[in-house]
Amino acid sequence: MHNMRNLEIVWDDLMEAFENPDPEMIYFLDRETGEIFSVPADYDDDPFWDEVEAQNERYLTIPAFDYAQERQMVHAFIQGVENDGLKAMLVRAFVGKQSHGRLSEILSFYPEEQERFNAVREELITGRVGQWLEEHDIYPPERGF
Repeated sequence: MHNMRNLEIVWDDLMEAFENPDPEMIYFLDRETGEIFSVPADYDDDPFWDEVEAQNERYLTIPAFDYAQERQMVHAFIQGVENDGLKAMLVRAFVGKQSHGRLSEILSFYPEEQERFNAVREELITGRVGQWLEEHDIYPPERGF
């Protein structure tokens, strides 16, 4: 297990890495500097990959976007919608491909529900980030994890 440490991390950068749905990008956290950086998955630089592998305690791979968890969150959100007409539209959008984009378009006409959706989504991602940081014994001072 790693030593517990306080580490200054740019929270917005870390959240962006957790929210990134592009499987062609790999994000890392540098445990020494707190820097978040990304490289293309097909990055052709053997010395870079050798360095990352040799210092795997320093460079942590940030987990890929969790589509399954996102879908569960969207499903739970839709179940909480009280407007029956809106709920029916969201259910139809949810069962299609790329449902998140359509959900956002629909919710753009319902600002209060859009705000609630964004809060629920941010809470989910913040929870994932906090759990991941704790698993690696990293406690950013400003977030209190």
